[in-house]
Amino acid sequence: MSNADKKKIYIIRHGETDYNKAGVVQGRGINADLNATGIAQGDAFYEMYKSVPFDKVYTSTLKRTHQTVKKFLEIPLPWEQVAGLDEMAWGKHEGKGISTEVREDFEKLIESWNAGDYDARPEEGESPNDVYKRQAEAMNYIVSKDKENEKTILICMHGRAMRLLLCQLTGKELKEMDFFPHQNTSLYILNYADGEYEIETFNSLAHLQLIEE
Repeated sequence: MSNADKKKIYIIRHGETDYNKAGVVQGRGINADLNATGIAQGDAFYEMYKSVPFDKVYTSTLKRTHQTVKKFLEIPLPWEQVAGLDEMAWGKHEGKGISTEVREDFEKLIESWNAGDYDARPEEGESPNDVYKRQAEAMNYIVSKDKENEKTILICMHGRAMRLLLCQLTGKELKEMDFFPHQNTSLYILNYADGEYEIETFNSLAHLQLIEE
């Protein structure tokens, strides 16, 4: 196996938005900006990891991911938006607070997913299988042979989508998605070789210690 086929992939969730802070459902259809805390989280991540020799930055198409890695893009580093990295679409619930109706619907979805029904979806939204398929296409593209010069990669994406992706990459069933914590700017580092992914760093938030209280 050549070194060209090996990659180190840093995957982070975006920084905080006002929707996150208020407990409002965001999803793929909400294109919110980072708030002041989210900007500080992104800056802290940059300060801790700016010396990493990233060859490429990939983000979702939603601006909260772009804003989180803004300082890396200003270096500048090569950057590409990939729609397959977008957050899960929560359909009719997007933009709503966690009401009794929303909570009950989420509980029914979680129950279905835990039973292995990965086609269950919120009304007008996406299922885990929908997200799985577009993420598989996205990752096949990111690690393709056409990109063998991209050995160290930074990906910025979204909470629920990141949990589903980590299940896919590590071979876990999708019902185990909650195994992966996903605070704002949570970092997972994975090593990729021979079509296999291995987690090197699990849910690191060490960079947030750089934020002044």
